[in-house]
Parts: sequence; structure tokens; C-alpha cells
Amino acid sequence: MAKYATGKHSKAISDRSGLEFPYIEMVREWNGSLVHISEYEPKQPQLEPKPMNGDAISLRNVRPDRIENAVSYSLPTDAFETYEASSGIINVTAPGHGLTNGTTYRFRGVPTTAPGTGTSTNAVFAFANPGSFDGISGSNIAKATGYAITTGKYVNGARVSTDYMVENFFFFTVDTDTATKGGVSGGGIGCSVGPVSLSA
Repeated sequence: MAKYATGKHSKAISDRSGLEFPYIEMVREWNGSLVHISEYEPKQPQLEPKPMNGDAISLRNVRPDRIENAVSYSLPTDAFETYEASSGIINVTAPGHGLTNGTTYRFRGVPTTAPGTGTSTNAVFAFANPGSFDGISGSNIAKATGYAITTGKYVNGARVSTDYMVENFFFFTVDTDTATKGGVSGGGIGCSVGPVSLSA
């Protein structure tokens, strides 16, 4: 095979600019052109695009989110408080309740077994009524159709809706009954509030 000279004293003409450059500074481009290193241009990547597959349309092993069951919210002991005498408005203390303003909820007393609706050996689980207080009957508070609540606290004839009050209190107007004195707390221990549809 023939041996080529190094060309260290030779000159070459660039195929791009037509200018004369030292031979040893010339390089060949991807298209075959002999150019000076200062004129060199690499091959544009878009001339050889990578093949693309179609977009994925589904995961292989999906685990869809489950629907949470409706649950009740436990209230503190004696969470109900009458607003004033001859009024049916009841403020409820419920720290961090997370309930929705204007939504209807049902109040329930402590969970219990009720042999009267079953047998002595096979009692039926149920919720008792909250305790009666200040002229308000527990059975009326636990009305099956529930009550629409307003978040915040009813004070001095108006709703107080600061962030703290909305997050920790709500009130409703009980049917039929009115308070005897007002400002009286009651309901007892183990009361809860939750969806009307929730069953024992």
C-alpha cells in the first residue's frame, strides 16, 4: 500500500470557503467536503432522527383509588351548647371537624346494643340518642333526617366565621325544642356527627 506524505509544508483549498489553509489543519466533514478546522460543521442531528414509538396508553399493573367508606366524627364530651333561652340554635364544639358548610349531617349518641330490637342473645348494634339538656331532647337532636350545619359559631345574634371558629365549631337549629336557659352544654359522652346515610 502506498505511503502518503504528511503535507506539513503543503497548502490546501477549502471546499467551503475556497481559501488556502495549511494541509495538516484540514479535516473531512460527514458529507465528504475537505474544510479547515475553523470551518468544520458537525452533522445536524435532525438529519438522522431517532425512531419514535407511539405514546403509552395504559399502565401495566394499575391499582385504582378506592372509595372511602363514610365515617362519623367523634365529638367531645358535652359538645352541644344552647345559644339562648327560647332559641333552637345549638353551637357544637368540634375541633378540626372538616365538615362542609351547608351540608346535612346526622347526630348520634354513644354506640350501644339494643336487645329490644333483637333478642337477649342476639342484640342489635345501634346508636343511642345524645343526652337531653336545657329543654332540648336527645331524640330531637338525633333526628333521622339530620340537620344542615353552618360552620363557625353563633354569638351575639350573628355567625362568627374567623378561620379558628370555622375549623373548630359549627351550629344548627334544632326542630321543635327551644332552650330553657341558654348557654348550657350537654349531650353527654360518645356523641358523633356524620352522614345521614351512615348505618350502625
